[in-house]
Amino acid sequence: MELSKTSPSRRKKPNLSMAQIINMSMGFLGIQMAFGLQNGNASRILANFGADVHELSWFWLVAPVTGLIVQPIIGHMGDNTWSPLGRRKPYFLIGAVLCAIGLVMLPNAASVTQMMVASVLLLAVIFLAMMDAAINVAMEPFRALVGDMLPKHQGTIGFSVQTILIGIGAVIGSKLPNWLTKWGVSNSAPKGFVADNVIFAFYIGAAVLILSILYTIFTTKEYSPEEFASFEGGKEVEQKSKFSDIFKDFKNAPSQMKKLGIVQFFSWFALFTMWVFTTSALATHHFGLSPDDTHSAEFNKAGDLTGSLFGSYNLYAIFFAFALTPIAKFIGKKQTHALALACGGLGLISMYFIKDINSLWISMVGLGFAWASILAMPYAMLIDSIPQKKMGVYMGIFNFFIVIPQIINGIFGGPIVSKVFGNYAIDYVVVGGVCMLLGAVLTLIFVKSEHDSPKEIEEEIQQVHF
Repeated sequence: MELSKTSPSRRKKPNLSMAQIINMSMGFLGIQMAFGLQNGNASRILANFGADVHELSWFWLVAPVTGLIVQPIIGHMGDNTWSPLGRRKPYFLIGAVLCAIGLVMLPNAASVTQMMVASVLLLAVIFLAMMDAAINVAMEPFRALVGDMLPKHQGTIGFSVQTILIGIGAVIGSKLPNWLTKWGVSNSAPKGFVADNVIFAFYIGAAVLILSILYTIFTTKEYSPEEFASFEGGKEVEQKSKFSDIFKDFKNAPSQMKKLGIVQFFSWFALFTMWVFTTSALATHHFGLSPDDTHSAEFNKAGDLTGSLFGSYNLYAIFFAFALTPIAKFIGKKQTHALALACGGLGLISMYFIKDINSLWISMVGLGFAWASILAMPYAMLIDSIPQKKMGVYMGIFNFFIVIPQIINGIFGGPIVSKVFGNYAIDYVVVGGVCMLLGAVLTLIFVKSEHDSPKEIEEEIQQVHF
C-alpha cells in the first residue's frame, strides 16, 4: 500500500493518560502470568516426567531458541502490517490462543502420552516450545506498542506500567499452585505425572491470558499509517521490505543498542540460571535432599517454595516499578539500572548464605529491584535511538541479547552443575549472582548517559494523567 504525502510539518504524538497506558499494556498481565507459571514450574514438571537435574538447562533451551527466531520476525511483520485490527494487535491474539493451548497441554503431557504412545519428555518439550513461541509472538508487539503509541518522554512511564502489570501477572502465576495447595488441591501425584495444583493453575493461567489480551484489543486503538506518517513529518512509515532486511537492520543497529546488549547478556544469563536451577538448589541446599530426588513430597515442597519466591520478587518489582522514574530523576537512568542489577546480584548470592527458608524473602527484595529495572530501563534508554518505522524489528533484534545468553547457559549450564558442582545447583546460582554484578559494572562503563534532564523527567511524571 502506498501512502500519500501529508503535510511536511511534523506532528507530536499526543500524551496518553495513565488509563490509556494501562489499557494498552493489560495483555502483559496475562502473558506474564503464563510466563510466571512456566518459570516456576517447568523444571518441576520436567523433573516429574523423569528429567535429571543436569538435563534441565537443555530442555529450557526451547525458550530462548524460539525467542531468537520468532521475535525479530514478528517485529518485522508488525512493522509492515496494517490491518483493520491494527498493527500489533493481530499478533497479540494469535500468540494468546496458541499459548493458552500450550498451558493446558504441558502439565497433561503424561496423560496425552498414554493415548499417543509417545515419549512423555518429548511431548512435554513440544508443548513447552509451543508455549514459548506463542509467548514470544504476543510479547514482542507489546514492547513495540509502547514505542508506537507513546511520545518518547513518556517511555519510562510506559515501560514502568508494563513492569507493574508484568509483576502482578507473575505474582499470581508464581504463587497460584501454592495458593491452590492451601485451598485443598493436592500437590502430589503418582510418579511420572504432575500434581493437580499445577494442572489447575495452568488452566486458570490460560483463561486469564485470553481475557487480558482481549481487553487490550478492545480498549486500544492503534494509530493509522497516515497518523504515523504525520509523526514523521510526512515521511512514509510503511515500506516494502524483505525478511533478509532483518540482517541488515542488525548490522546497522544503533551503538546504544549494542552497548545495552552487553549488559543484557550478563543480566539474562543470571536470570536463566535462577529460573532453571532454583528448585534443585532449594531441594539440595535448603531441604537437604539428594540431587536425584525429583519425586518426593519434600521435592514438591521445594517446587512450591520456588513458585512462592518467584512470586515474591515479582511482587517487590511492582513497588520498585513505581520508584524507577523518581529514582532516575535524581541519579539518571543508567545509574538506576546499575544499582538495581547490583542489588539483584547480591540477592542471588545471598541465597547460598541464608539457610532459613523463611528468610529467603530478603534475597527476593534485591531480585525484585533488578527485575523491575530489567523490564523497563533498557527499553527506556533504547527507544530514543530507534527510528519509528523500525520499532518492531529493532525490539525483536534487541531480544537477541536476551536469548543468546540463555542459549549459551542452556548448553553449558547443566554440564557445569554436573561436572563442576556435583549436581548441587546452589553453587551455580551464586555464579548467576556474580554475572548480574558484572552487568551492573558494565552498565556504568559502556552505556551512554541519557539525554533527559531532571526537568524533562519531572515533566514525564506530571504529564501522565487519569
